[in-house]
Amino acid sequence: MSEIKKKRVLSGNRPTGPSHLGHLFGVHDFWVSLQDKYDCFFFIADYHALTTSYDKVEMIQDNIREVTLDLLGAGLDPKKSTIFLQSDIPEVAELNLLISMVTPMGLLERNPTYKAQMQELNIKKPNLGLFQYPVIQTVDIVIYKGEYVPVGKDQLPHVWIAADIAKTFRHRYGDIFPIPEELVGEFPNVPGSDNRKMSKSYGNTIDVRDDEETTFKKIKKFYTDPEKIRIDDPGHPDGCPIFYFHTMVSGKEHCDNVKSECESGKRGCVQCKSEMCENLNNHLKPIRERRTEFARNPDEVDKILLEGGLKAREEAQKTVQAARKAMGLTERSRLIQTPTIKYKFIK
Repeated sequence: MSEIKKKRVLSGNRPTGPSHLGHLFGVHDFWVSLQDKYDCFFFIADYHALTTSYDKVEMIQDNIREVTLDLLGAGLDPKKSTIFLQSDIPEVAELNLLISMVTPMGLLERNPTYKAQMQELNIKKPNLGLFQYPVIQTVDIVIYKGEYVPVGKDQLPHVWIAADIAKTFRHRYGDIFPIPEELVGEFPNVPGSDNRKMSKSYGNTIDVRDDEETTFKKIKKFYTDPEKIRIDDPGHPDGCPIFYFHTMVSGKEHCDNVKSECESGKRGCVQCKSEMCENLNNHLKPIRERRTEFARNPDEVDKILLEGGLKAREEAQKTVQAARKAMGLTERSRLIQTPTIKYKFIK
């Protein structure tokens, strides 16, 4: 009996700095949970990083390394998932150009996440790369024939736009790639220390690579219920970031107890933070240990990205060749040899 072909999942992570717990719980853990069920392609989105960090390129190599270590530490397994660097696949840039030819400007202008990002990062003069971010994001999905895209709720519009662009392309040129659909994880909006969404731009993060002491110091500064002034005041755990973290790391029985004690005024915020932080550090311990082990073996990390890139590029070349043919362009000359990826982090 032939093996049933798995559906393909595709997603990426921008290397704009070390990953924080919003990435870990909201994205990376979700990716890890998909590895056995789907054919997974996960990439480091360094092209995307340039849309907002084009003036900070001196940090991009360090950031690529940090994010790669975070992904491997979280549990992404190169034996189960294809892990690679976005810019190692030059076909991405070519298909981005081709798909942009059929993408309406109005579709991009209506993108709510574009406007939100401009406001969040205080961007007064956006560049073309940021404006057409959904186009290259569409390319990232369809070039590997991704069928599902794991995202947070705030990124859902990008998947919908990608589906619209893919439908437009298919309507004009035929069935070259599937129409992507979204997969939303259990913890899509992890709060930061100020109870806003955890984000580097807000300065409210806990990094995956932080040690236990640093984590504890940051947790101590976390926002708590402003109406719970004294220990015996009834609290409102559903709006508290500390309780949100309890739901991720403390187990259902303990969470039920925390909620009951908080609402009845039998639990103080200091105790709650201390218990949660201990559980959080216990949860992070194996992740940090894996991350440290990979950091000690940079050649192994380079090999993972190299092998993943070669596999991803083979898929990308097939899609681009089909798109070129469908759009009336000539096939590539067989006299032009395809260069082999030679990947090495800049030390």
